[in-house]
Amino acid sequence: MSNTPKEILAAGCRILDPLLQRYGFSYLAGPDGLGSGGHFASGAYVNGDRKLEIHYRYSLGLVTYHFGTASMGHESYMRAALGVNGGNKYPGFSDDPLVGFRWLANDLENFAGAFLEGNEKEFGQLVKAAQEWERTPGFARIP
Repeated sequence: MSNTPKEILAAGCRILDPLLQRYGFSYLAGPDGLGSGGHFASGAYVNGDRKLEIHYRYSLGLVTYHFGTASMGHESYMRAALGVNGGNKYPGFSDDPLVGFRWLANDLENFAGAFLEGNEKEFGQLVKAAQEWERTPGFARIP
């Protein structure tokens, strides 16, 4: 496999595609190129007013959920959905550039029902919970 972010993102999408296509999402390639932090690639899975935005630079990085006018990052979503002890796999650390995509697929399948097939109100409640957690000062977040 090539080491360019665009090619790694494409390979990662082949991991995510079966799950997200099952829920009616289609992938749209986004910007790629050289930014101030190095080479990058991005894209989004879209289904109506739902969008899962993904970015790859040196690893799978920003993962953001958008549903209607509400949005939140993956870590905040998992914290709101699962609580302090979590159970989510992404993000994590690995030398394999595709592991992050496998971990994200696991989290989507097991914990992201409000985004994949829920309604906007259900997702909005998780966004509110995530925003409360994000306003909590750093050390107060530690259980």
